[in-house]
Amino acid sequence: MTPKPLQFKSLVEVGQMIRQGEATSAGVTQVMLDLIAGMDGGLKSYIHLCADRALAQAGTADAEIAAGIYKGPLHGVPIAVKDLCYTTYAPTRAGTTIYKDFVPTYNATVVDRLETAGAVILGKLSMTEGAYTGHHPTIPVPVNPWNREYWVGTSSSGSGVAPSAGLCFASLGSDTGGSIRYPCATCGLTGIKPTWGRVSRHGVFALADSLDHMGPMARSAADCAAVLQVIAGWDAQDPTSLDVPVPDYMAEIGKSVRDMRIGIDRSFAFDGIDPQVVDALEGALEVFIKLGARVVEVTLPEYDALVNAWVRMCAIETAVAHRDTYPARADDYGRDLAQLIDEGRATTGMQAAEGHHLRIAFSAAFETMFGDMDCMLCPTMPTPTPSLADMADYGADPDVLGAIMRFTAPFDFSGSPTVTLPSGFDSAGMPLSMQIVGPKLGEAAIIRAAHAYQSATDWHARHPNMGA
Repeated sequence: MTPKPLQFKSLVEVGQMIRQGEATSAGVTQVMLDLIAGMDGGLKSYIHLCADRALAQAGTADAEIAAGIYKGPLHGVPIAVKDLCYTTYAPTRAGTTIYKDFVPTYNATVVDRLETAGAVILGKLSMTEGAYTGHHPTIPVPVNPWNREYWVGTSSSGSGVAPSAGLCFASLGSDTGGSIRYPCATCGLTGIKPTWGRVSRHGVFALADSLDHMGPMARSAADCAAVLQVIAGWDAQDPTSLDVPVPDYMAEIGKSVRDMRIGIDRSFAFDGIDPQVVDALEGALEVFIKLGARVVEVTLPEYDALVNAWVRMCAIETAVAHRDTYPARADDYGRDLAQLIDEGRATTGMQAAEGHHLRIAFSAAFETMFGDMDCMLCPTMPTPTPSLADMADYGADPDVLGAIMRFTAPFDFSGSPTVTLPSGFDSAGMPLSMQIVGPKLGEAAIIRAAHAYQSATDWHARHPNMGA
């Protein structure tokens, strides 16, 4: 068997290589920088590269490890962050032109935690404007490394492209309506949208504060667990962060799922869904049964009205987030984000209250379901990865938006943790994806289930042909 190229090894594996002296952080970082220089001109995943700083961090990591100071699985490993995370050493544009020269005076908590754990930050990854659906018309759109004619997902687009193409070993993304999950689905990655409040949002540019989640994107559940371990936990600077203990997520790796109750709502997961998506999910259920899990039939609370309310509920909070620059600088905004803010500004208090009541009812009823199951399985998207042509008016057409958000928006509203992971390939050779959804603060259980599935399959181990 041909050895896997360094850039496609897992984060955990590379971290061990660096720890054991089989590789140096400086050497691995230089490989990443060379690959970025050679390939990212066509992929457009990075919006700002921090090459000199990354090499300096790598040198420090090597010296620390040589001195017997080991900070954990991320120590010396090159990763990258979405460009809505504040950094004092690089601009934080948030996909806009308005903030193209904005250099914050402090780092996002998640950035500080990554660097405290010894991670090497390669740079900032491109994203849609303001973390909504469309890229600003003046900013290049990241390209799907599996096939440039296919959608790369929003809004953490660069955060999906870079690890998929072997240009970092993990990335940070954000998710308000599916923005960690879509790029993971389209790029063949694993990603965790944690419980709302599990990861600090201090120093993170907001789309909609009560819906925004920060989480890791990487090649496996184990890699994501290693990153989540570092960034999770209470933060005095974020009053919405949860002051509860953080479990040892890495301890879940390798645990059995025997007798774990896997919920499935067949109507929700299968009705009106592309047969290729259905077949892949049925195959995943069979894998879990063979691993000793028990499949439990469940019925999701009514979700259609809630999904239909997502744009309006997101819009009112986005209008607040942009009140200092919109409408004062409306001409600097792209179509999709401007349209969203206009809707938010036009929404009445009664409409907002109706959406809020839908959210409360769904969230409570869904959490109650975990008395009968440990986690729930469903697709990530209702179709295989769509083409760019199919998604041309994604942000402007509420019908297209509502259809694709069927499996994502409900769990942003409820704040429930999910892990997205590859489940096969479609007839066009593009990745298929599924979600494992857990109860609030149930990241440990979904990580265990995801790793068990990935131990029995190899979908997550495949990578696009990047000439290596």
